[in-house]
Amino acid sequence: MVVKAENIFVNLPVKDVKKSVQFFQAIGFNFNEQFSDEQTACLVLGENLFAMIMMEERFKGFTKKEIPNTETSAQAIVAIGVNSKEMVDDIVDKAMVNGAFVYNETQDLGFMYGRSFQDLDKHLWEVVYMDPSNIEQ
Repeated sequence: MVVKAENIFVNLPVKDVKKSVQFFQAIGFNFNEQFSDEQTACLVLGENLFAMIMMEERFKGFTKKEIPNTETSAQAIVAIGVNSKEMVDDIVDKAMVNGAFVYNETQDLGFMYGRSFQDLDKHLWEVVYMDPSNIEQ
């Protein structure tokens, strides 16, 4: 049997849900209000792709582990694929204008173009465009 997920929900702890919502809306993302409340916001990344932005206290209700200090540690990198280099630049440029932090240098490998940032809570995000016509067989 091959497992194939119907949805993905990445859960991220944040210090201030309202500020995180404003940040991601300024970049151009939407939220699903049906799965959002005062402590949680459902960030829509794509069809059936979501990031649950949760106040740290709410997040702690889902795990017995400590929340890592994102100033010094990384537990995951959220990488999203988009349909053009221009969209990569638009998203990351908007993120930077709205308080994001530099993460890595731009990568341009010909077939793949990507940029990175850290959000307000220093979670790592990569925005990538892959041009299938330039991938060597």
